[in-house]
Amino acid sequence: MNKISEIIKQPEGRRLEFKEQLPSNADLARTIVAFANDAGGEFYIGIKNNPREVIGLEESKLIETEEKIINIVHDQCLPVILPEVSFLYLNEKHIIKVHVFKGNDPPYFIKRKGVEEGTYIRVGSSNRQASPDIIAELKRQHHNISFDGEISYEKTADVLEFLLFEANFLEKTGEPLNAEVLKKLELIKQSRGLFYPTNALILLSEDEIKRKQFPYSKIECARFKGIEPDNFIDQKSFDSSILTQPEEAYQFVLRHISQGTTDYTGVYRNDRWEYPVIAIREAIRNAVIHRDYSLGGMDIKVAVFDDKIEITSPGKLPPTIDFTDMLSGQSNIRNKILAPIFKRLGIIEQWGNGLKLIADELKKYPEIGFDWKEPGLSFRVIFFKIHAESTTVEKTVEKTVEKTVEKTVEKTGEVTVEEILSQIIVNPNITAKELQNITGLSRRGVEWNLAKLKREGKIERIGSRKEGYWKVIEKQ
Repeated sequence: MNKISEIIKQPEGRRLEFKEQLPSNADLARTIVAFANDAGGEFYIGIKNNPREVIGLEESKLIETEEKIINIVHDQCLPVILPEVSFLYLNEKHIIKVHVFKGNDPPYFIKRKGVEEGTYIRVGSSNRQASPDIIAELKRQHHNISFDGEISYEKTADVLEFLLFEANFLEKTGEPLNAEVLKKLELIKQSRGLFYPTNALILLSEDEIKRKQFPYSKIECARFKGIEPDNFIDQKSFDSSILTQPEEAYQFVLRHISQGTTDYTGVYRNDRWEYPVIAIREAIRNAVIHRDYSLGGMDIKVAVFDDKIEITSPGKLPPTIDFTDMLSGQSNIRNKILAPIFKRLGIIEQWGNGLKLIADELKKYPEIGFDWKEPGLSFRVIFFKIHAESTTVEKTVEKTVEKTVEKTVEKTGEVTVEEILSQIIVNPNITAKELQNITGLSRRGVEWNLAKLKREGKIERIGSRKEGYWKVIEKQ
């Protein structure tokens, strides 16, 4: 369990919020509902967010505030939510912690507004009113069913065209894709005396109905000039069966990154891609199999820049997955019908191996960093070059980090090079990870600021990256 002294250094986000004082009834109810509908979370009352400062609450009003919180939740939120309220003491000041668990009975909503207008979810560090698509997904979660398992009534299964999937399935499994197999795999279901395809079979097909029902079930790939998504050198859209999309997007990436010789083993040349391509292929596959196909108007995007590769998939990260612990073999299946088929066809590995595979490949590329974020209702992974050698790349990276800092400023206050320098002065052994937690910057943002301080001759690294420390250089 994290100590409160460490938690208050972290930026606000999907599971964390700070309040200087008890918020209005409406704000409190929205936050409680949003946490319950999402991954759960906690917020602290008595801590100012911008800039972060422990303000504290009057000790005599703690019990009264606790009762207000419980009453607001009881009176305004449905279904029943039971937050855990506790009193903490920090820096000789009293604060209140409200812990909301992920709910088992979604959608949760504001009673007076009803489900359609009163359902909220967490998007970043804010509460956002849920769209009809999100509400439908929350209802599916309540019944433990997935979108890909729902029946599509546009066509009966016997007239749906999925010859490529049928041939692929026979080749990889040796099993003909007949009606019995389709029923067993839940790709077709009986209703009204007829067999209809589920959304999973529609997505696997090459039928014209796929483009009608799921026009955004595709991957948009682009190779941009520089590091901004302004001018592209090449662009491709892959809207074939989702079985073939991962390989098509992967080949697009390979065409736009370089492969050079690293060394020789005897007379044999060892070639090495500039990025860990096995990890990138795995990330693209994950984007396809774990995306939220119920979200309309959103497609998968693969963007190749001079200094990074970004893979963005519709749908937020499942609450049980922690990307900061990539080696633990985590698994959470959003598409319960599609995922086993991808596994049988050898497109994905054993459950939970994907993150570990990416982590293992990254170990072979110390010059490549890895980051992830949740922009809106999407999930994005980034493979980026840690050391930009050319002046041009250095300047463009600087622009990107500045934009990241600007976004962070909105949440955590002004983050500057001077702040990082002050943290180093206080603690010469401070790590980049600790600087991330304190400043709210991304890993790349911290590394860029450290590089800037070194270029300006203000700090130097003594010893190794793991065992060394920072030395502040005083100007004469």
